[in-house]
Amino acid sequence: MSAPMEIVLSADSAGQLWNCAVLELHSGTNLLAYRGGNTSSRSLTVLNGEYILGAQLGKNFINVWEIQRKDQLQQKIVCPGIVTCLTASPNGLYLVAGIADAIYLWEVSSGNLLAILSRHYQDLTCLRFSDDSSHFISGGKDNLALVWSLASVVQLDPSHTPEPRHVLSRHSLPITDIHCGLMGPQARVATASLDQTVKLWELSSGEMLLSVLFDVGIMSVTLDPCEYYLFCGGSDGGIFQVSLCSQSLSRDKTFQSDNEGNQVFKGHRNLVTCLSVSMDGTLLLSGSHDETIRLWDIQSKQSVRSINHKGPVTNALIIPAPANMFLPDSRPGIPLPRFSRHLNPSEQGEGVETGGVCLRLAPHTQSVFGDGENTKVRVSELEEEVRTLKKVNKDLYDFSTQLLTKPS
Repeated sequence: MSAPMEIVLSADSAGQLWNCAVLELHSGTNLLAYRGGNTSSRSLTVLNGEYILGAQLGKNFINVWEIQRKDQLQQKIVCPGIVTCLTASPNGLYLVAGIADAIYLWEVSSGNLLAILSRHYQDLTCLRFSDDSSHFISGGKDNLALVWSLASVVQLDPSHTPEPRHVLSRHSLPITDIHCGLMGPQARVATASLDQTVKLWELSSGEMLLSVLFDVGIMSVTLDPCEYYLFCGGSDGGIFQVSLCSQSLSRDKTFQSDNEGNQVFKGHRNLVTCLSVSMDGTLLLSGSHDETIRLWDIQSKQSVRSINHKGPVTNALIIPAPANMFLPDSRPGIPLPRFSRHLNPSEQGEGVETGGVCLRLAPHTQSVFGDGENTKVRVSELEEEVRTLKKVNKDLYDFSTQLLTKPS
């Protein structure tokens, strides 16, 4: 079985030629372009291999494209405010956005807004999921990175306010980027900051494993798949490679180039906004405010290719090509619903597009309702009660309308 084709997904703040583009990793050939608007930093994501989502720069909506239909925008998700960062869970079930200092979490299948998490004190800057979708990490201008367990956030008790599993509070200036490695809840998390440090953490315990001090503010960070190296993009255009296998590695260190794997990639002329490593760990992709993306050979530290953009690069990532990306007749298996802007859409007059009812059964439902057959009966009864209440509300609304419009 052949390895999946890897592609580059990139966007810039100008949006003159396109909003975002798909490039072939090794040749740099432009394969697809998605038009309409421009995408803000750290807010370009692929949802379930069927949609590309990008938060509109400085606006309160998210652009949506079906991954095969590149010629026009298919949908916009209107949000309660300007989206500063955006990510989708790898399993395609949830969408998370940073809006001001709050985290908004939607269920993709229904469009329901499940949670609004207000635990940061200043605007969000980045959001990242673990590879198994069990956790996500948020970073903000309040110098904090918070680790959230998805199971504790998506819960059914409205009286319970979700709290982060860990508060990573060792940075002294705003968080600029977060990278979450592999291995699910056993992953390691890297955080970059304007305080000129990158810190490595253990996701399960929240313990800090390493802190590296640089001469400049760090704008982006990533790990190679085997986690041999940490790559850090500086505000001066340099990319710093930190060896995690060095014999002299201590918990707190100051970066210095040496012959043990700590090296610098030189080529960008402005701050490095995004970094990504290929699946085999041989190529490094970088995007910069100098309006270029570069592909580097990690072993030689040489720039293999430079591709010009029309504005500062806001997003650049290497991903496996979704299976149906290049099949023009293919369509998403399930259309996206309308996304709610409120926790209780029926109370805010948004309604449910399909006219149906979404029941989220708790884990203890089986013991309360009995066997599966009784559960189905009880669900049917609940649906009938909801329909009755809706009819009563409509009758009351019609009656009150008649009273208000009746001539005196």
